[in-house]
Amino acid sequence: MDRTHDRSSQAVRLESIGGRFDPWMLGAVIALAALGIVMVASSSIAVGEELGVGPYYFLVRHVMFMALGAGLAWWAMRTELKTIERFDRLLLVGCFVALLLVFVPGIGHTVNGAQRWINLGVSNFQAVEAVKVMYIVWLASYLVRFRDEVNATWGAMLKPIGVTIVLMVLLALQPDFGSLALLLAITAGMLVLGGVHLPRMAAPVLALLPVLALVAIAEPYRMRRLTSFMDPFADPFNSGYQLANALMAVGRGEFWGVGLGASIQKLNYLPEAHTDFILAVIAEELGFVGVCLVIGLYALLVGRAFLVGLRCVETRRHFAGYIAFGIALWLSLQALVSIGVNLGLLPTKGLTLPLVSSGGSSVMMTCVAVGLLLRVSYELDRTQRQVARLRGEGAAPAASQSPPPPTAQPVPSLAARGTARLRQRIEPRLTPGAQA
Repeated sequence: MDRTHDRSSQAVRLESIGGRFDPWMLGAVIALAALGIVMVASSSIAVGEELGVGPYYFLVRHVMFMALGAGLAWWAMRTELKTIERFDRLLLVGCFVALLLVFVPGIGHTVNGAQRWINLGVSNFQAVEAVKVMYIVWLASYLVRFRDEVNATWGAMLKPIGVTIVLMVLLALQPDFGSLALLLAITAGMLVLGGVHLPRMAAPVLALLPVLALVAIAEPYRMRRLTSFMDPFADPFNSGYQLANALMAVGRGEFWGVGLGASIQKLNYLPEAHTDFILAVIAEELGFVGVCLVIGLYALLVGRAFLVGLRCVETRRHFAGYIAFGIALWLSLQALVSIGVNLGLLPTKGLTLPLVSSGGSSVMMTCVAVGLLLRVSYELDRTQRQVARLRGEGAAPAASQSPPPPTAQPVPSLAARGTARLRQRIEPRLTPGAQA
């Protein structure tokens, strides 16, 4: 009876232990969001006045969506990952439903020839932004359920690749080549980090590369984008217009920048200055120092995300670890492409700078992803604290025991036995009936 009571008391004490969110990750997120609000305010005034909606229209809109995203992020930060994992298959269905809704008359909305948005009445929602979050959660769950099979069999490895191909076809019909390539890269990265057999994976990846190349050159405007970034000033008033003005903004900023609010290129010279090309405005107003600050914040956020994911996998919290890996891949690849486009290192592509660029669905879904990332760090810290409590409680009774006689075989201490069990399952059982 006493031992049962002790186990129950121990479970209660463990349940009372909470975790904490990774402070470095949280600080980087807040810094990027704050910088984004300032730069959207600076870069969108001229655009709002030209469109006749007022100088602060895009700022108010951005802050409103950032507030909604913060609410969604708080919900994600307060939700147990095991609860989210239960809906993995529904999330996969949601990916297909969201991408199909854009083609339904009356629901889908077309902008600039691209049918990527869902009409919600008060605003348009870009379906692929929600798909990124839902797909990462599903793939993380799949890698947990079939971790051994993914490394050993063709079928288990090809299933997520097949799902990705179907999603890519739907994205190609919109068309959205940037998100298509991003989704493929996230899938490949998560499979590699999930332990897939690399030689076996090389075959389907190499088979997809010619298909992607064909899709890239199938439309004339894509081909112009691929060639114009090599020398945008060869045609600065047509195919190279965006990149030429972006490079002029970057060059004008020099080391320290021209000062906050003093950009000239944002005055209706640089298209999409508050969305796709906001980094060029940052480079012009804050200079090389500002660009390095942005890159450093992304490096800190992504680096901590990969570190948290690695620690989760080491403690056998694979679902949490794979979510961290997927979100880290998403944020790093999208930031890399956006920065590369603004600096003329990559062909022009409409991908926003996460947490910084103005946007509705992009801002909200990035906030949800960041909330999940912070939840992963919370549960990891909570598990580490619970393990430390178990080890501390296990060591106390061993100190009061008398030492074994010299001729006896050494008996493992209670702490050593507890440590051996913890190696088998780091996440402690909190039920009263768990074995001591």
